Amino acid sequence: MSSPQVTNKEIKQEYHNAINKGLDNKQLRTNLRQAMDTLRNNRKNLIQTRFIDWQGLREKGKRLKQKNLRRLDELLELFEKNATRNGMQVHWARNADEANDIIYNLMVRHKISKILKGKSMASEEIHLNHYLESKGMQAIETDLGEVILQLLGESPVHIVVPAIHKNRYEIGELFHKKLNAPLESDPEKLNGIARTHMRKEFQEFKMGLSGVNFAIAQEGAIWLIENEGNGRMSTTASDIHVAICGIEKVVESFEDAAILDAMLAPSAVGSAITCYNNIITSPRKEGEMDGPKEVHIILLDNNRSNMLKDSHLYRSMSCIRCGSCLNHCPVYDKIGGHAYLSTYPGPIGEVITPQLFGINTCSPMLDLCSLCGCCSEVCPVQIPLAELIRDLRSERVGQGRKNVIGNDSSTRNFMESIQMKRFAQVATNPKIWRFAMASIGKIAPLIKPFATLLPLLKNWVQYREFPQISANLHTKIVQMEGVVYE
Repeated sequence: MSSPQVTNKEIKQEYHNAINKGLDNKQLRTNLRQAMDTLRNNRKNLIQTRFIDWQGLREKGKRLKQKNLRRLDELLELFEKNATRNGMQVHWARNADEANDIIYNLMVRHKISKILKGKSMASEEIHLNHYLESKGMQAIETDLGEVILQLLGESPVHIVVPAIHKNRYEIGELFHKKLNAPLESDPEKLNGIARTHMRKEFQEFKMGLSGVNFAIAQEGAIWLIENEGNGRMSTTASDIHVAICGIEKVVESFEDAAILDAMLAPSAVGSAITCYNNIITSPRKEGEMDGPKEVHIILLDNNRSNMLKDSHLYRSMSCIRCGSCLNHCPVYDKIGGHAYLSTYPGPIGEVITPQLFGINTCSPMLDLCSLCGCCSEVCPVQIPLAELIRDLRSERVGQGRKNVIGNDSSTRNFMESIQMKRFAQVATNPKIWRFAMASIGKIAPLIKPFATLLPLLKNWVQYREFPQISANLHTKIVQMEGVVYE
C-alpha cells in the first residue's frame, strides 16, 4: 500500500503499472481462469446437491453477523472476561504498530528469534513479516501457499488460496531452484517436498502464530479452520501460541459460529467442510500431552471501530473471508490480486481497504469494478458489495457521509466532478436527453476514425472497441418510453 506522502498522480500510476503487468501476463490469466472456473463450479454443484435452503441460510448468516456487530462492544468485553478466566492472555491493539510490538515483545521476553505462522490475513494486514525482519527476527510461513509466496518474495493474491496464480509446473520449478528438490509437477509429490522442508522447522520451534476465524464470546474460545494441518501444528506443538483476531471476528455463541462455518468452506472452495477445525479454549492444562503453555490473543482494531460508525459501510465487517466474491469477479480473474496493491484484493478488498488504510492512499482501487453485482449475489452473508463500492466512489469525490479515513481533497478529480455534473443535467432533462441521443447516433460514425486522438474516448478505445451506436437509437428509446415523437 502506498504511503500518504505519495501524490495522487503517483498512486494512480502505480495502480496502472500493476494492472498492465497483470494484463500482460498471459500465464497468470490462464492460471486464474482455470482456478476460478474450478472454484465456481465446485461451489455451484455443492450448493445444489447438499443444501435444501441455501438462500435461507445466507439470510440467517446476514442477520446474526449484523446482530453481533451491533453488540460488538459488549461481546468484546465478554470475550476478554471469559478468555482470561480460561487462562488465555488478551491484548488490545489499536493499530498495526501496537500489534507488531506486542508480538515482538513476547519474542524478546522469551528469547525467541523465530516464529512459525499458520495462515493469517491479519498478520499480512499489519505487515508482521517485514516488521520482524527489520528487528533481526524471522517469521516463517507454514501454509503451502504462503510457503510458495515466501520463496518467491511475493504477497498473497487471494484471501483463501494465496498462491492461486501459480500452476504446478511453476511451483515445481520454484522448489527445484529454491529447495534443491527434484523437478516435479505432480501435486502429491510437491506437497511431499513442502512437508519435508517444513518438518525440520516444526521440530524445534517455540512460538506459533495463527489467525482466528471465529472468537466465541460466551466461551472465551477461538475457532480456527484449515485444510493442511500446519495450523494445528503451529498452535499445539509450540510453547507459545499467538492468535491475531480482528475485532469483527467475535460472535456471541458457538451456534452463531457454526452457522457461519457451514457457509465458509462451500463458499470458499466448494467443499462441504474443512479438514481441520481447531477450537482452542485454554493453554495446556496439567496432565495434557500437547498444547501451548501460553496462549496470547491480540484483538486488532486498526480502524475497524471507525468502520462501525457508518450506517452503510459497517456491513463490510460481516465478511467471513471466504473469497467467493474474488472467485466470481470478472475483473479479478483478468488482473490478479497483486494489481490491487493491497492485502485484501477483489471486491471485498475494494470495500475494506479504503476504510482500513485511508481512501486517499488507494482510491484508484475503486475503479477496478464493473458494478456487475456478481460479488453481491454470491456473498454468503449478503454484503451488498457493489452498492458499497458505489458508496465509496461517492466518498472519493466528496459526496458521501465523510466517515472514511483519508477522505480529503487529494482523491478528488476536478474535471471528473464537472463532467458528472454536466451529465446529470443532461440525464435529468427529457428534452435535452432525447436530443443528445438523436445526435450521438448521427455523430458516432464520423468521430470513430479519430477516437484514439480525442479526450476521454482515447482512454476508452485503448482497452475496448469503439461502441456500436445505432443511428436510430433515439427512436428506439422513445418507443421504449411509449412517447410519440414527431
